[in-house]
Amino acid sequence: MALLTWSDKYSVKVRQFDEEHKQLMNLINQLHDAMKAGQGKQVVGDVLDGLIRYTQKHFAAEDRLMKAHGFPGYENHKKEHNQLTLTVLELQKGFSEGSAPLSQTVMTFLKDWLTNHIQGVDKEYGPFLNGKGVT
Repeated sequence: MALLTWSDKYSVKVRQFDEEHKQLMNLINQLHDAMKAGQGKQVVGDVLDGLIRYTQKHFAAEDRLMKAHGFPGYENHKKEHNQLTLTVLELQKGFSEGSAPLSQTVMTFLKDWLTNHIQGVDKEYGPFLNGKGVT
């Protein structure tokens, strides 16, 4: 059973980014399911690899669109993207160096990302971009 289910409360009202945010939710659910089955340690590397691919693609797309339309919060949003990316890279480095099991740390990070970044910061660009004709 999935930990998180997509609902309108997560929507930023930009279709492309909602679809990409659903991918992040899938990564969270994948890790959660593995942890429940006692396999979190085996899955966390794949989740971290997926997160790195996700951040590269998703953040570049968000940054490009915000910059192209002159979103006033662009610089602060980009700084937050950079910090999230650094955190993912640090988690992956710790995992590859064999530090303590990271599944709970990664799960907590992902849930915080979903609630603080997507439901907070990302919600700010939705109405702005919608006003520029982006849906």
